[in-house]
Amino acid sequence: MRQIALGSTDTMITDYCLGTMTWGNQTPEADAHRQMDMALDAGITIVDTAEMYPVNPVRAETVGVTEEILGNWNAANPGRRGDYVLATKITGKNAAFVRQGQDITGATFTAAIDASLARLKTDVIDIYQMHWPNRGSYHFRQCWRYDPSKQDRAVTLAHMEEVLEAADQAVKAGKIRHFALSNDSAWGTAQWLRLAEDRGLPRVQSIQNEYSLLCRLYDLDMAELAVNEQVTLLAYSPLGAGLLTGKYQDGALPEGSRMAINGDLGGRKTERAFAAVAAYLELAKQHGVDPVHMALAFTVQRPFAVSTIFGATTSEQLAHILSGVDVTLSAELMEAIDTTHKAHPMPF
Repeated sequence: MRQIALGSTDTMITDYCLGTMTWGNQTPEADAHRQMDMALDAGITIVDTAEMYPVNPVRAETVGVTEEILGNWNAANPGRRGDYVLATKITGKNAAFVRQGQDITGATFTAAIDASLARLKTDVIDIYQMHWPNRGSYHFRQCWRYDPSKQDRAVTLAHMEEVLEAADQAVKAGKIRHFALSNDSAWGTAQWLRLAEDRGLPRVQSIQNEYSLLCRLYDLDMAELAVNEQVTLLAYSPLGAGLLTGKYQDGALPEGSRMAINGDLGGRKTERAFAAVAAYLELAKQHGVDPVHMALAFTVQRPFAVSTIFGATTSEQLAHILSGVDVTLSAELMEAIDTTHKAHPMPF
């Protein structure tokens, strides 16, 4: 496990990040608190959450519960808040489960920060992220029918400037330290960066996009932008929503698992995905590497800055993940992974 710089800042984070999206639904509070202890004791220095969590499923009545659980841990461990970088997110336009589905505006941005601070029982959020852009995106399996032709550039840029001004006020007030994105594109990220530079406003320091052996869209334009503009990837779903563990192969459906709850894993459950997973499981076996450790290690060995967000439904799963944070894949295995990727591109 390594320490890497967050974007262009002097804030250092580990290249493994504790995710929290099941806390308060699949993961009870006591186990979530145990996960915090385990992760920090293992040297993890970044934790990611969001105002809309938990998921599986997302419900209006549970919005904010994950932040509250983390806040309760913060309150019970006041001496440890400085041990980790806290990242959370404002929810974008949605099906009325947060703020009646409103777009993100300067006003909602500010109000959401205040609400998250209260739930998290902390004075400052280290990384504040836009969960997804107002204009829409190709993420969440929308890449197959993505159509940006109805976007209004002037409206988008005015919105970005309004939010950056709100972020600037939040930074000056000491409520957040860094501004960041999630589920955005190369064009969108470039506009946020350009406006920030032109107006002297907070720049994007990280972007949280999906990235795994099964989902490598980031390798192309986003990676080039990130390297040249010093934007760190916070990679979500590095285990392909659990597919890469192998637990769903051959029709298996573990009780209480994500697939048992939401069926298609957000559109990831395809025959092509199962074929790709089988190939990666065989590759891990051939090289004597645990498949979970291989999948996670792959993400942090990319030629761009990455902190990979791992989630664990139980502390037992977390222990397995933590046992592999120092695994390094050989050049031979990385080359074999690329060969396998060519045979199984974009399986969902």
